[in-house]
Amino acid sequence: MLGFNPNMISTAQTQQFGTHKDMARSAGPIIPYEFKEIKPKKQLKEIRKILLPEKKRFIFKYGYKFNLQHRCVVCGSQQQWEISDPMRPPLPLSNVNKGRPLMGTYCPKHAGTFKQMEMLQQQILAEEHGLEFRAYLPKPKMPMLKRGPLTNLNQVDMGSLIAAGWHIEPPQGTKESPTEQYVRLMAEINGKLKQIESIVGVIKIEE
Repeated sequence: MLGFNPNMISTAQTQQFGTHKDMARSAGPIIPYEFKEIKPKKQLKEIRKILLPEKKRFIFKYGYKFNLQHRCVVCGSQQQWEISDPMRPPLPLSNVNKGRPLMGTYCPKHAGTFKQMEMLQQQILAEEHGLEFRAYLPKPKMPMLKRGPLTNLNQVDMGSLIAAGWHIEPPQGTKESPTEQYVRLMAEINGKLKQIESIVGVIKIEE
């Protein structure tokens, strides 16, 4: 009789969707970054690599692929922040926490990851001085749905609904641009993977 092996799912995910780092750097809903390292200082180095701007090779030197206004410097998603938005991130720097400022920004997912990195820095500082500090975990915001039919969803709304288990499809007859289609599909993939992880956890408990 064949037994269930959770590692088979993990291996299949890596082969089909990329590495843990690739998934963390891709576009998708707002979810906490899951560390592979245990020690906080190593976690800080790990999460910093996730937030490094995507590079692109030019003729004689390297530049940044998404160093454009209203583009996430990590995944390339289109994002225009409201001035009053509390999740609005600071200007991205070429080396995350140092370096020259870039023209782009962070999408909601990577803005949450940046906030998670800042809170980890505070946690390390607090532990060095014997203080207590609670870590921050970014959570998706459920959209405020008004009464009556919905006519559109922004990227944050779509990511939040997919993470909660909803299936989102564009209206019939709508023609998506390649960027819009990429963002939607990556949000769906990340949401489904989170659902698979929760199912695997239940199976482990039942065994």
